[in-house]
Amino acid sequence: MRLSTVFLPIDRWHEGGRAKWRRAEELGFHAAYTYDHLSWRTFRDGPWFGAVPTLSAAAAVTERIRLGTLVTSPNFRHPVTLAKDLITLDDVSDGRITLGIGAGGNGFDATALGQEAWTPKERADRFGEFVALLDRLLTEGAVTERGAFYAADEARNVPGCVQRPRLPFAVAATGPRGMRLAARYGQAWVTTGDPKLYEEGTPEQSVAALRGQIDRLGTACAESGRNVAELDKILLTGFTPDRDRPLESVEAFVDFAGRHRELGFTEIVVHWPIPDSEFAADQAVFESIATDALSRLG
Repeated sequence: MRLSTVFLPIDRWHEGGRAKWRRAEELGFHAAYTYDHLSWRTFRDGPWFGAVPTLSAAAAVTERIRLGTLVTSPNFRHPVTLAKDLITLDDVSDGRITLGIGAGGNGFDATALGQEAWTPKERADRFGEFVALLDRLLTEGAVTERGAFYAADEARNVPGCVQRPRLPFAVAATGPRGMRLAARYGQAWVTTGDPKLYEEGTPEQSVAALRGQIDRLGTACAESGRNVAELDKILLTGFTPDRDRPLESVEAFVDFAGRHRELGFTEIVVHWPIPDSEFAADQAVFESIATDALSRLG
């Protein structure tokens, strides 16, 4: 099992942002991700920086840790321009970028460009077309495509990704259509658990729901002629009924990680602590978890 962290992009680079990304590498995290939103929930009225420039800066001040988004969505992205950004990020980082990608939701990003929020069906339709075109753009030198939602006209992406045939996709999905996309295009699958259980569910119910999600991923892979073991399975924590309890102590995290490793998860992502927020945690305990917890799993 791997342990990674995710940063909300709320810190000015020279006032703590740079130091945190460097510290994540020093602590031995497998990867450090950031959210890719224009704004998000209760953080809307505070500082919030762009994911692509942040990752470029992080790549310049780190050497080993993987970097990526959790997650990018079509809400305000276009495959042609995103592909160019990703190829550049992959080059700057010398092949350390993972693209977390999802269908998006109905939050602030959904209408920030002046459009009406898409229905769940339209989000799923767009997501399928978005991922398929992005896959082509990152693996072919020139792409022309006319889809229902996205088009490319001789879009050129030379020299392509450092990682071959392209940088990995970590596809966030819980429904059948998203699972099929993960099975076809993903090198990893991402979940935050069952959102219906967040407020009133129990940890035991959450484990059962996650087991069901992994079973459905296995079915989607079988239908695509793919072995589900080929996909990394990533749990982004903080949105299950456990909430912040796994970060209360090393022992609590080891228990949490062990239960989810038994389900088949290969990577757990924890939020870097943010004081006075839903992601508040003791920094010293957090760093002890980063350095000691996995060795205790056996």
